[in-house]
Amino acid sequence: VQLVESGGGLVQPGGSLRLSCAASGLTFNRYVMSWYRQVPGKERELVAGIASAGGSTNYADSVKGRFTISRDNAKNTVYLQMNSLKPEDTAVYYCNAVNAVAAWIKYWGQGTQVTVSS
Repeated sequence: VQLVESGGGLVQPGGSLRLSCAASGLTFNRYVMSWYRQVPGKERELVAGIASAGGSTNYADSVKGRFTISRDNAKNTVYLQMNSLKPEDTAVYYCNAVNAVAAWIKYWGQGTQVTVSS
């Protein structure tokens, strides 16, 4: 199983980025997909999640109204559209897959760095 994130980079405050996570080696539509982020010295935190069929989403309070998670099950890809970025959004962003009926089966991507700075 591989989860490969892309789309990170350096952006100015107020800017936008779109992260992608391409999955392979699993039955994608059987997995709840999420984005987490982590800064040095802090625990990894949930940013957003989307149900296996894509109908239900949830967000951390800190990103509600600014970030949007979506998925394309035909492309085995989950996205995170990030708008109105703030310096405090700076982190390594990780893609996570959890089996919808067997939650002990989970996978992580390698992470992609997002830096929000002027």
